[in-house]
Order: sequence, then C-alpha cells, then structure tokens
Amino acid sequence: MNFRNRALARVGAATLLASGVFAATGAPALAAGTQTDLELTVVGTRLAAGADGKIGWAKITNKGTGTPSKLSITADLSQVDLERIIALPFSTGDCDFQDDFKVTCEVSPDTIPGPGETLELPVFVYKTEVKSPYSAPVKFTINSPDDTNKGNNSKTVKITAGEASGVDLGVLVPDVKFRIDWENGPVFPGEGDELPELRAGDRTVVSGWVFNWGDVAATGLKVKVQLPKQVTFAEAEETCEYSADKRTATCTYTDLLLLPMDPDSEGDLGAAFYWPIQVAEDAEEPVTLGGGSWTVEALGQVAPEKQVRKAAKPLPKNVKMISAESVKANEVDASDNVDDFAVVLAGNGGGGGGLPVTGVQAGLIGGVGVAVVAAGGVMFLMARRRRVVLVTPGDEKSTV
Repeated sequence: MNFRNRALARVGAATLLASGVFAATGAPALAAGTQTDLELTVVGTRLAAGADGKIGWAKITNKGTGTPSKLSITADLSQVDLERIIALPFSTGDCDFQDDFKVTCEVSPDTIPGPGETLELPVFVYKTEVKSPYSAPVKFTINSPDDTNKGNNSKTVKITAGEASGVDLGVLVPDVKFRIDWENGPVFPGEGDELPELRAGDRTVVSGWVFNWGDVAATGLKVKVQLPKQVTFAEAEETCEYSADKRTATCTYTDLLLLPMDPDSEGDLGAAFYWPIQVAEDAEEPVTLGGGSWTVEALGQVAPEKQVRKAAKPLPKNVKMISAESVKANEVDASDNVDDFAVVLAGNGGGGGGLPVTGVQAGLIGGVGVAVVAAGGVMFLMARRRRVVLVTPGDEKSTV
C-alpha cells in the first residue's frame, strides 16, 4: 500500500488495529444476488470536548425484497484536516485507500443485510491532535450493483470535536434472529452461529448495549423498548412500565452510573441489557418483523465543577469526603440515542416450542458483552495516543 502522507497513513493504521475487534459483529445473511433497495444512515459523529474518540455507526437497511451480491461503503475525507480528526468506516472486508482521501471498504458477503434487515458498520471518530473545536463534512456512500434506488445511498454528515461537554449516550441493538435460552448465560452478536433460527411461537430475547462516549458520567438511565407487531414481552420487570398490548416498555434505572469510555479505567465501560420476548404463534414464516426500537436517555450527569464537601466524623480532621452533584444531563450527540431492530423468522413453516428463560433476571447486566464495542474504543484511543503510522520506503518516518 502506498501512502503519500502521514495523515492518510494514520487512517490505515487505525483500520489494522481494529481489524480483529469487529470480525464477528455481523449476522449471517445469504447473498442471493438479486435486485433490492439499500438505504444509508450515519449517526454518532460528534465528539464531546473532553473525549478523545467514539464509535458511530453507518446503518445500511435493506428496504427491498432481495439480498445483494456485493456491497461496499466509501468515505470521502477530502474536506477533513486529518491532522486534527478522522472519521473512518470499518467492515470485515478489505479496505482500499485512494490518494484523493477516499476510503472504500468491502462488506463481507456473509454480513450483507437481507430484506428488512439492517447492517451496522462501525465508524471510528477520533482526534489526531487536541486543538480548538473543529468541524468538517464527510460524505459516506454505499455501493452495490444490485441496488435499484441510488437516491438514498449517500449521506453527508459533519464530524465535530470539542464544542460541548456532557454525556454522549449511544445504543446498539442487533436484529433478533435466534432462539436463545438464557439459562446458560448471555449471548451477544458473534456468539449465535450455533443457535437455532427463530420461528413463530418461539421465546427468545432482545439484547443490546448502551455506552457513554461523553466526558462526564451519566447518573441514571431511561430505556424505552418498542417491539415489532406480533412480538410481546414475555416477562414483567419491576423497574419497567408496560403498555397494554405488552409491546412497549419504559424502564428507569435511577441508581445506574454510566462512566465515560476510558481505556485507563478498570471499571465498567458500558452496560448490556436484555428482555425476554415472545413471538406470536400465528406469525407468518419466513418474515422480517420491523418496527422495533430502543431509545436511551440520561436522567442526569455528574457535575464535577459543583462538588460538595461533606465532613466525615470517623475520618481524621484533615480528611473530608467529596461527592459530586447530579444535574440535568447535556446530551452532546443525540443522533445515536435511538437504534432500530427487526425480528427475523426463518421459513419452511412449523415453529413453536421456544426454550424457557430461567435462572437469570431480565433487564440490566452491567458491563457484560459491551467489551465487543469497548475494545474497539480502546484500540483507536491507543492508536491516537501512540501516534501509530504506517510508512513505506521513502516516506517520512514515524516518531512514536
């Protein structure tokens, strides 16, 4: 690979660092090579003032009736000062770096979304230099020879850094495709290859992650889960309020402290949630039941500038405990606070007999499974801190 400058070389280095992290984030899909309509949405490209980086998402939704044979995504970075900030898409396929500052990544055939499904590709956004606030446009485009509608294939978004401080919640919910028995512990994307496909009448779970890319901690969390038609919640949780049709749950976790993503922290880097759900016995097969969504909201945030000193009598006179007040949350980037999902049923008729969910509490699992996402965050932060660059003979040498 021939890199002509350090900035583009950094893009290549970040991709190599990430290559081992997201290899299993996609769910299998059969590439039928038929015409379809793909739609692109890009979220999560705004950085908090004190944050080094985050992971946004390029969401590719298949709105047609066929599964394309090929798919790639291109990011045009020509208007970005790559010595200050980078926005880089990543997929498990090969990536090609052009000299005009365009990056094209192929999507592996087994992760191409089928009808009604959504593929979520990570978009790494991180500062290469810590300077004054900065913003620049990046155009993302998806490419497929089988796409019959090019009008929804491109999105231009601003990558922004350093303009505001606060919490920055993000949510990631994969499509539900498997029948899961939670008796043996949680199962997250990449671990479902040997699970049975989901059928009408089955009981399974909807699971996902919530993480904080901001520069302050979130105090308390509200999660609203909307299920598709013909899918209902299988159990009630005391922290949630449910609609009459059992398709909407609003859950409030007042005691949850969600820390900012920090590669130097030994604590939790996020939270994973799941809820048992039931598919209707009379649901058609095969079918993709769309219309599911998660919405997350921080109840408050820690305000370190308003610390309150409290005397603690058992301690020496020269020692006082310090606690931080919680104030109204300032959400830096609300674009990634909502994620849609679908429930995908296999074909060939039949179904029923879903495995029971036993021996585990529904709802919150602090820090479980989110390592898949957190590891990616740690890797690109390490890349920035160490100033990793790739060089070829004759190029400028790196000073690590």
